[in-house]
Amino acid sequence: MKGFDKRWKDIPDYILGITKEIWEDRNVHTLHGYYGKNMPKRSGDGIVVGASNVIAETLSALAMAPGIQILGEDVIWSGNENDGFLSSHRSYTFFPHTQPGPLGEPTGKILWQHCIADCACRDNIIYDEWVVHDNAAYVRQLGLDPKQYARDVIAREGGPEKCRKPFTLEQDVQGEYLSRGNDHPLGQRYAALMTRIMAADIAVVETEYDRACHLRLPGGVNAHGRPPADQFWLGLRAAFPSAKFEVHHQIGREDVGFSPRAALRWSLTGTHDGWGSFGAPTGAKVHIMGISHAEFGPWGLRREYVLYDEIAIWKQIVLHTG
Repeated sequence: MKGFDKRWKDIPDYILGITKEIWEDRNVHTLHGYYGKNMPKRSGDGIVVGASNVIAETLSALAMAPGIQILGEDVIWSGNENDGFLSSHRSYTFFPHTQPGPLGEPTGKILWQHCIADCACRDNIIYDEWVVHDNAAYVRQLGLDPKQYARDVIAREGGPEKCRKPFTLEQDVQGEYLSRGNDHPLGQRYAALMTRIMAADIAVVETEYDRACHLRLPGGVNAHGRPPADQFWLGLRAAFPSAKFEVHHQIGREDVGFSPRAALRWSLTGTHDGWGSFGAPTGAKVHIMGISHAEFGPWGLRREYVLYDEIAIWKQIVLHTG
């Protein structure tokens, strides 16, 4: 690949390779070479800028989870050698909970979550990033309530005035990556499907989802069939009925050995003004950054992986309600 180290044969190989090198092989220092000095990294927790701050976050995570393994399930990508690439990397992360940290005292449990990271790359460097961790999956596996956990995090970080603020559009900085993906029909199909759902056309689940669809949803939920998809999307939209839905990036791909698939990065921005997945309406101003992957088969959408950081959403609500 033009501009990349010769050991990487393609973008998926690069993304999967450096992830293992940094996290599992403990070469955290290589982030100085792989991440730009002014690279913005956005997550539900907020935004950090530059390789040095990403290294600090990585060291903290490794201290809590020294046995971590990050298994790359898929890399859905767009772009080219001349303009650069955008990789949407879905991984399955697990570790034995043996160290004290933000998740409390060690329990010895094997904790897992899904994560999707959208990384803009060129010349062997990641220069823009959006990442969504399913932190509520860890919390629920420990038998904790996500809303209460968000309250506890705020208190532990010094209270409403001093705590780290969840990511919102007001915090965002303009990165170098400006593309909105590609125009492949599968990306367009998935974007149109989600747009219909967010326009309250929930009946699209019955017509566009495979009857035997497999769903991975926030909070570590593993479900099958159309009814859970209907319930999930209805619950989310009902909680934020007036919020603005926007698709920021879309990719469609057909590759040998893979199902036809698509990746979307999207957001909901507005007021918690309805009964739904987040309880009684509070009037809180909320920004939800979501990333979704979908695989299609002969009878419609057959697998869907949807991620947003539920803890970050509850944190915004709790900061509003007190």
